Amino acid sequence: MIKVGLILGIAGACRTDELVNLTVDDIEDVGSSLLVKIPNTKTKIPRIFVVTDVGNMLELFRKYLSLRPPHVKHKRLFLYYKAGKCSSQPVGKNTMGKIPSVVASYLKLPDVACYTGHCLRRSSATLLADAGVDITTIKRHAGWKSTTVAEGYVENSIENKTKIANQVLVCSSFLIIDKLRVSFFENALITRNDQARLSSNK
Repeated sequence: MIKVGLILGIAGACRTDELVNLTVDDIEDVGSSLLVKIPNTKTKIPRIFVVTDVGNMLELFRKYLSLRPPHVKHKRLFLYYKAGKCSSQPVGKNTMGKIPSVVASYLKLPDVACYTGHCLRRSSATLLADAGVDITTIKRHAGWKSTTVAEGYVENSIENKTKIANQVLVCSSFLIIDKLRVSFFENALITRNDQARLSSNK
């Protein structure tokens, strides 16, 4: 359950509520990918995203879906999973919101409690920003109405900051080198003039 929640959460920049309310009817397995629909969102803007078969993600989803008990009366996708079996009880908001902290604990990251359910959505936007995706695409992917939010991810992207730093430092290094060349040339002229003056005084 945790792996599938992590995959869908990051792939679709999903809020915790969106994952909790996801149903089996909202996901279409088209063979080479999954077509996921988020009909009800906070901003009232339905979203669609795709999960491709990177790192056997589709196999993990299909395996989880195959464990679904046949007697389940509701269509909620996420069911409690324990000891290799799924129960008929749907996963609630609190359990879903703990997925990032469980992953952080597994990765032995510090401050595990700081990894809330919103981390999945933030991570998705950050990964896109680090990949150099434009603001419009990030905004559309996450379903934000405001451009300001998307701009924040681009501005705070470590990858973008690194690129900017490299551009600035490369330009600066050329300016420094040019200044050194000028300085070296000027010093060479001064030295030559001093030597000529000393020679004439002999």
